[in-house]
Amino acid sequence: MATGTQRYPIETWLPAYGRTEISAVLQRNLLVGLAVATLVHAVVIGGYYLAVFLQEDDEAVPTVSVRIVKYSDLGPPPSIAPAPPPPSVNVTASARPSVGMPVPVPDAEVAGEATIATQTEMSNEPSPVTEDLSGGEGVVQVTQDIQIRDDADPTMDEFVPVEKAPQIINRVMPVYPDMAVRAGLEGTVWVKILVEKDGKPKKAVIIKSTAEIFDQAALDAAMKFVFTPAYMNNGPVKVWVSFPFRFKLKDVNPS
Repeated sequence: MATGTQRYPIETWLPAYGRTEISAVLQRNLLVGLAVATLVHAVVIGGYYLAVFLQEDDEAVPTVSVRIVKYSDLGPPPSIAPAPPPPSVNVTASARPSVGMPVPVPDAEVAGEATIATQTEMSNEPSPVTEDLSGGEGVVQVTQDIQIRDDADPTMDEFVPVEKAPQIINRVMPVYPDMAVRAGLEGTVWVKILVEKDGKPKKAVIIKSTAEIFDQAALDAAMKFVFTPAYMNNGPVKVWVSFPFRFKLKDVNPS
């Protein structure tokens, strides 16, 4: 008698007559299941793509409305005969214009040649005398051309046309401020100068500055400049000019 549990392989206790049949049935069922699964997947995927294809065809084909008309309702066909020529229009001769046409007159009515007086002759003519409405004997009206000479200063932004721009005759170097020298400062000041008709500066205005410490020195130097006057129509005119003053430490003379 054996002690404990003893295990035997399955081949020892299965009946020998059913082993081959079970294997054949198992293999057949496996093939049938695989074929059914493949068929189901093919039907589902094929149906999806078929639906997409049919939907695209429906969108691509335009809908055409057809209207049925009876032959009796149609009008007569157009004629194949050539079209008749357009009717001719009779154009009558137009009358000659009477306005602005020269009309012959007798020689006695022809005025003599007109002579235009010169400015000298017109100035020597006596002035016209008109009747005084207040009852006086008459007043002599003397008319003469009055030429108003505009000596107003142009504004800084005003455009003044010139034939010859002013040129610098005497250029004065600005005085370098001692405080800027001690501080080691440099800068540039742009000054706009109003040049008079005699070429001398009338006023100077700062339009841009990189350091305020140089402003007064630049203005003092600008007022000491001398220019040739600007000319327009053979006469001097007032005009604004711009000039930059650059303050560099290398230009300072060592003391």
